[in-house]
Amino acid sequence: MSLDHAKLDQLLQNHPAWRLLRSDHVALVASFLHRVFITPNVRTIAQADLCEALEDDLYLLREQLGEQAFPRTAMEYLNDWAGVDKGWLRKFYRAGSDAPVFDMTPASEKAIAWLGTLTERSFVGTESRLLTLFELLRQISTGTQTDVNMRLQDLQRQRDEIDAEIARVLSGNLPVLGDTAVKERFAQFTQLSRELLADFREVEQNFRLLDRTVRERITLWRGSRGALLEDILGERDAIADSDQGRSFRAFWDFLMSSQRQQELSAMLEQVLQLEAVAAMQPDMRVRRVHHDWMEAGEHTQRTVALLSQQLRRFLDDQSWLENRRIMDLMRNIEGHALRLRDAPPQGPAMHLDTPGIDIALPFERPLHAPGVKTLIASIALQAGEADMDDAALYSQIVIDKAKLAQQIRRALQRQGQITLGDLCQAHPLQHGLAELIAYLQLASSSFASAVDETSTETITWSAAPGPASGDPPRLKRARLPRVIFVR
Repeated sequence: MSLDHAKLDQLLQNHPAWRLLRSDHVALVASFLHRVFITPNVRTIAQADLCEALEDDLYLLREQLGEQAFPRTAMEYLNDWAGVDKGWLRKFYRAGSDAPVFDMTPASEKAIAWLGTLTERSFVGTESRLLTLFELLRQISTGTQTDVNMRLQDLQRQRDEIDAEIARVLSGNLPVLGDTAVKERFAQFTQLSRELLADFREVEQNFRLLDRTVRERITLWRGSRGALLEDILGERDAIADSDQGRSFRAFWDFLMSSQRQQELSAMLEQVLQLEAVAAMQPDMRVRRVHHDWMEAGEHTQRTVALLSQQLRRFLDDQSWLENRRIMDLMRNIEGHALRLRDAPPQGPAMHLDTPGIDIALPFERPLHAPGVKTLIASIALQAGEADMDDAALYSQIVIDKAKLAQQIRRALQRQGQITLGDLCQAHPLQHGLAELIAYLQLASSSFASAVDETSTETITWSAAPGPASGDPPRLKRARLPRVIFVR
């Protein structure tokens, strides 16, 4: 990236992070966003909750600085920060809800992270970062080596180093890191873990920008719809197959490994018990930082799935025709405007209907029509007897989709993929066909899945008859194409 005068001037005028640093209320914005979003690792907050939190901060500041320090309401500040001219918050609506929610933009997180670097650090380590740089270069050099002899020499060198290390340990020579080296490496781990959490928000924003680019490409398409579908959907997945998508998928596969999770938890517990680390008084959230990674990654996964679902909906027949009609009208308006610019008319350019007032005369109103009174027969109710089965009133069931999703997620942590039939064998259906349909809905909306049309599988469950019948439970079967949940 070239930081010449033109580039810096463009960032100065347009970048939201620079606008935040130049703002008169940067202390309020940065401290508030850091407290409610960054510190607890929260991705989205409902408008009512965020407004209440900001009202509390404004009340305390007015007590200290006076009533005129921040004269506007919390809702006005939030809407201003989410405006196009600011871009510090993102205000949007979740699917199926009319309650707005807020999320912090990556630009705000970058500005707040830079403000954090201005504070003095009691300890600055360089050795661990130098070793990290050497290790990265070694991985690149080894991973791109195609010469078999060179690769074997490198492996033999590593084996010799391991053998020498084993010999030193067997002889009682156990070199350990000093307190300074431990503090330096733990400080670098804490910094990188925070930066990784910040990267998730930027990755999610890049997915949205990629989705917007694909939508613009669809809207401006001038060819046939079939050619568009072949062009867009023929790439398998325009979002997941991008560089961002492949990198994020590799990270997610690595983190979702149960072995990696257990190994990371054990190492964190061991490191946090060291005296040198305890003396640094680390943030207690470091103990569960890998859980924060999983929560942020899962939120990004849901965003990517939602964008893919919206993209499929955007390509359906009705939306396609509506967008084409809107773009045709806009091009028609642009064409008329260009023709008027080159040859402006002498008289009026267009005619508008004269605004008028609808007048309703009193005598035009219909006369009042009295309502018909319903006669209710006063008949005494008598207790009767009816031979009917009332078990249907108590046989209503509710499918717990959260429990089913948890079962799928646990199965995918143990293996890379699992079929719906194997899942139903491990967890037999308790509510019959309704629970099977809930599994299929989760496969299409909440999890990555594939359908093998060439093979089928049979899923069985036990259906209990009505309590009055006295019949034994019946075995029911459903045959459907093989559904595969993938990680």
